[in-house]
Amino acid sequence: MRIVVATRVNQFFIEVGTQETVVEIKRKIEQIHGVPVAYQILTVSGWELVDGLDMEDYPIVTEGTKVDLTIKSGESDTINYNSKMQITVKFPAKRTNIEVDQTDTVHSLKEKIHIIDSAPIKRMSLFFLGKELDDDFRNLNEYGICEFSEIIVFLKTTHRSKEPAARKVSFVVQTSTSLLNAATIPLEMRDISTINDLKQLLLCRKILPVDDYLFIHRQRIMRDSCSLRWHGVENGDYLYVFKGTVSRGA
Repeated sequence: MRIVVATRVNQFFIEVGTQETVVEIKRKIEQIHGVPVAYQILTVSGWELVDGLDMEDYPIVTEGTKVDLTIKSGESDTINYNSKMQITVKFPAKRTNIEVDQTDTVHSLKEKIHIIDSAPIKRMSLFFLGKELDDDFRNLNEYGICEFSEIIVFLKTTHRSKEPAARKVSFVVQTSTSLLNAATIPLEMRDISTINDLKQLLLCRKILPVDDYLFIHRQRIMRDSCSLRWHGVENGDYLYVFKGTVSRGA
C-alpha cells in the first residue's frame, strides 16, 4: 500500500507492505530524505509507531494514510531550528561539511561556500532534494534543510563554455524488498542520459513493471528530467528504486 510521509515542509509517497516493520519503513525514509533511522519519530494521529512492530499491528495505517515524520536531535529533544548544525556541501569533484544556522539565508550559505571553494556567487546554483534554492533571501529552514542535509552546488556555464563530451558510466540499480525481491541490476549508460531514460530502459526490458518509481542516489531523490551527470553518478555507484512519487511544498 502507498502511504504519505509528511515532514514540516514537504511530503512524499512510499510503498510499504503490511508485514514491513516500522524500522524497515524508517530505512526507506532514510534513503529518500537522508534522515538517519535513529533520528526519526513516526506518528499517525498523534500515536507513535514503535520500531519493533509492523504495519499489521497498526490497522489505522491504510492506503493513503498520512504518517508524520519528526526529526530528533540528540537523545530525545526535537530539533531546535535556531541552532547550529552541520550540513554537507557537494561540489562536482568533492564534498565537505560546513556549519550553518537554520536562520541563515541562501545567500549567506553561498557566501560560506565561496569562502571554501572560491566559486563565484553569481554563477552558483544550489539544490536540496532535487529542488533549486532559488530565492537568496529565504532562510534555510524554509526549505526544510536540517542536520545531515546535503546541498548540491552547480556553477552556471558561460556562453563560451563547452559541455564535456558524453561518456559511459557503469552503475547498479538496487530495487527495494517490495520489488523483484531486492534485485541488483548492473547497467551501463551514457552520462547524459536522464533518469526518465533510465526508467524507460528498465520498463522496456521488463525489468520493472509499469508503475510510479522514485530513484535515490546518495540519499537524494533524483529528478526525472535531469541526467546521470547532473546527479553526479560515477562508476560503481548504487541507485536505489522504490515504488512511489514525491511532492514538495513551496
